[in-house]
Amino acid sequence: IPIRPGRSYTYKFTITGQEGTLWWHAHSSWLRATVYGALIILPRLDTTYPFTLTRPHRQIPVLLGEWWNRNPMDVVNQATQTGAAPNVSDAFTINGQPGDLYKCSTSDTFSVSMKGGETNLLRVINAAFNTDLFFSICSHTMTVVAVDALYTKPFQTNVLMLGPGQTTDILLTANQGTGRYYMAARAYSSGQGVPFDNTTTTAILEYEGSSKTSTPVMPNLPFYNDTNSATSFANGLRSLGSHDHPVLVPQSVEENLFYTIGLALIKCPGQSCGGPNGSRFAASMNNISFVPPTTSSIIKAQHFGMKGVFSADFPDNPSVGFDYTAQNISRDLWSPVKATRVKVLKYNSTVQLILQGTNIFAGETILSISTVTTST
Repeated sequence: IPIRPGRSYTYKFTITGQEGTLWWHAHSSWLRATVYGALIILPRLDTTYPFTLTRPHRQIPVLLGEWWNRNPMDVVNQATQTGAAPNVSDAFTINGQPGDLYKCSTSDTFSVSMKGGETNLLRVINAAFNTDLFFSICSHTMTVVAVDALYTKPFQTNVLMLGPGQTTDILLTANQGTGRYYMAARAYSSGQGVPFDNTTTTAILEYEGSSKTSTPVMPNLPFYNDTNSATSFANGLRSLGSHDHPVLVPQSVEENLFYTIGLALIKCPGQSCGGPNGSRFAASMNNISFVPPTTSSIIKAQHFGMKGVFSADFPDNPSVGFDYTAQNISRDLWSPVKATRVKVLKYNSTVQLILQGTNIFAGETILSISTVTTST
């Protein structure tokens, strides 16, 4: 819903089956980089957290974001006009500040004060656009207890790896000597030769009684392409699966869908665009690049039976199977088909959807995600 300057809008919705941390953001193109915040879902009043520890002393949102020295709308508009990849950000931020590695932010660096022995719940959110981020706190072990508003089996780690839009809830106990310690985040970028923001953002964890003039100690963050650290963290994630927080997965499905997701190149007839070989970057699923309809919305066309707006023949599987994580993928797969195709599902059918990232142009971290859901 567009909200005009000086106006307000109340959005009421119901959340079921989730507790923990989600987040909200502006939803108009790259304005998402400017306005965002935590959406915290507390346990019902008659229940409590499933942690084996006592209730946390405090709850602290930690939002990891990006900063461009230019208007982010100018950045994306330039990329759209030229067909090139958008410029990477100039800095990462923690709760809106790059940290005191930057002179402009030294006096405003975000800090967390803790008493020795207390345990706090940190709600860490990766609000960056397209960047996976490592996050660590010097000399402190973090206990992961939830991801994306779903509880996990608690496990300890020295480093988090959060994908874009992901949230992770951690318990942090002040069990070190009185002092000041950096919380820091930097990019995880495994693609070879892919430009990325190679800066580090910091905040400060300070124990009560520590000297404000003492220099904080920096954590040993993984190197930017440390896939082992990223994989190790991901392998530690397990659903809680308790009596009060069960994992209810359908045991049978009616539709099996396998969708590949990746970058692609579209030729620019009669002109030279800013992508590789004078082409234009695009996104594709199953090697099809979506073309938005111009005469009607898809929902309206479906409801009124309008012809020529879309075709209901989006494939259930890629037309060609290949090694999705290979370093050198055939050029035959670089250029997608441009079409307005949709997959039509029966109401209330149970669908298994596997999303497989590809290494075409090594744009971002490659992921494989499987989900089972009911169409409604």
